[in-house]
Amino acid sequence: MHPAAAIGLVFAGCCSNVFFLELLVTEHPGAGNIVTFAQFLVIAVDGFFFTTNFCRKKPVIPIRCKYAMMVTMFFTVSVVNNYALNFHIPMPLHMIFRAGSLIANMMLGIILLKKSYKPAKYVAVLMITAGIFTCTYMSAQSMVREDVDTEDGGIVQFLWWLLGIAMLTFALFMSARMGIYQEVLYSEYGKHPKEALFYNHALPLPAFLPLAGDIYRHAVLFSQSEPIMIPLLEVGVPKMWFFLLMNYTSITCISLTYPFTYVCIRGVFILTTECASLTVTLIITLRKFVSLILSIFYFQNPFTIYHWFGTSLVFGGTLLFVDIYNMIKQNLTKKKD
Repeated sequence: MHPAAAIGLVFAGCCSNVFFLELLVTEHPGAGNIVTFAQFLVIAVDGFFFTTNFCRKKPVIPIRCKYAMMVTMFFTVSVVNNYALNFHIPMPLHMIFRAGSLIANMMLGIILLKKSYKPAKYVAVLMITAGIFTCTYMSAQSMVREDVDTEDGGIVQFLWWLLGIAMLTFALFMSARMGIYQEVLYSEYGKHPKEALFYNHALPLPAFLPLAGDIYRHAVLFSQSEPIMIPLLEVGVPKMWFFLLMNYTSITCISLTYPFTYVCIRGVFILTTECASLTVTLIITLRKFVSLILSIFYFQNPFTIYHWFGTSLVFGGTLLFVDIYNMIKQNLTKKKD
């Protein structure tokens, strides 16, 4: 596939996924559990047929002693990240928080793996930390100003928002810990991404039983939503189910999922095989920025000059962390040679 087509898949798939996810949580902020459950179920079914060949193919990595830990962490991160949207967390802040994973990765890498980094890496992480803090603080100020007009001063709503921030922070570090665990696991058994994807989503399905009531309640709400006509088919479908379908048709690499047409993650995979690491880094960073812009302007999310400053620190720090200057320099040197 031509690199331009892969870039198109990344932008079309990932950006539309975030777009439809925001449509879902705008209508029903508590829909995180049904979104997560649908993600796990679809990928588990897909993997059952195409990855494990009806579970006749034995896993390379032992399930009981190795996958169990990774599955627990992955399930926790997925549920907490999506459920945090139920606590008045704006989607732009949610995306900025997720873009700050380098902070947690570096901290846990130093503590657990005894890694050391160049001074520029520490500067980059400080920039990302400052950017996230700025955006979080300004979002808190916006919420306080909005809540002053309410009867109880909005204290309860603000406390729920703080809980949402705590959940995102917890998920950020748990995700980083999972990444380190995967790194160690793959170094021992080799990389088996399709196998890991299946077991990470299939094994936790029973854990959704305690959430069955909430999932069923939102399924009923989805079915009661106003119908939307599907082009060409001329069939009316409840719009919330349509949004959920489109969310997984254009599934995102942020959630590590790829059912149906595998648009986004397939695009990223092709991009890594067809393009230099510099191009991949720039495209993915730009994609995140486009998703942020779309969320701000289409959904009219409050975003002040201070939010823009914090965002620039986050994305600038990310590019600094991957040493974008030296990557460009090396690419130019190769072209001259």
